[in-house]
Amino acid sequence: MARHDRTRLPAAERRRQIIAAATRLVAERGFWGLSMQDVAADCGLTVPGLLHHVGSKDGLLIAILEHRDAEDARALSTLLAGTAPTLAELCAALVRRNAGQPEIVRLFAVLQAESLAPDHPAHDYFVARQQRILEDLTALAKDVTDAPETLARRIIALMDGLQLQWLRSPGTDLPQLWSATAGSLLP
Repeated sequence: MARHDRTRLPAAERRRQIIAAATRLVAERGFWGLSMQDVAADCGLTVPGLLHHVGSKDGLLIAILEHRDAEDARALSTLLAGTAPTLAELCAALVRRNAGQPEIVRLFAVLQAESLAPDHPAHDYFVARQQRILEDLTALAKDVTDAPETLARRIIALMDGLQLQWLRSPGTDLPQLWSATAGSLLP
C-alpha cells in the first residue's frame, strides 16, 4: 500500500534534507551507530527511497563530509572577503567558523577518531583531507618560518586539541581560547 503522507521534494532539496538529518545523527552516534532507518524516518522516506538518493551508507557518509567541506570553504571565503589571508588570519577565521557550529566540529572529531581504522569507509577521505590541509597550511607558513611543515603540523594539533577541550567544556569561548594559545605559535 502506498503512503500518501510523504512530501515530494525536488531531488536537490531532498538530498540537502538527508545530509542534514544524517549529519545530526552521525554527530550524536558516530558512523557505526548510524541507522539508515533512522535517517529515512527523519526525512519521511523509506530506506529504499533514501538509498535512491545516496546509494549506500558509505556513500551517505562521504556525501556528508564533502558537503561540509564545501560549506566551510564557502563560509571562509565570505569571512575573508576575497582577500589573501595571512596564516594567522586564516586560522582565526576557521576557529570563528567552527565556534558557530559545534555539532559539525563534534561530527568531524568523532569521524576522525573512528576513521583511524583502515577499514572505516571514511579512512581514505580523512587521510586525503589531512594531507590537503597540511599542504595548504605549509604553503602559508612558508612566509613566516624556515620550518613550514612543522608549524603547519603544530597548528593542526593545537586546533584539534583545543576544539576537543571546547566540546567537553560548554560555555568556553573557542576564539578567545585560540587567540590566547596560538599567540605564541603564530607571529
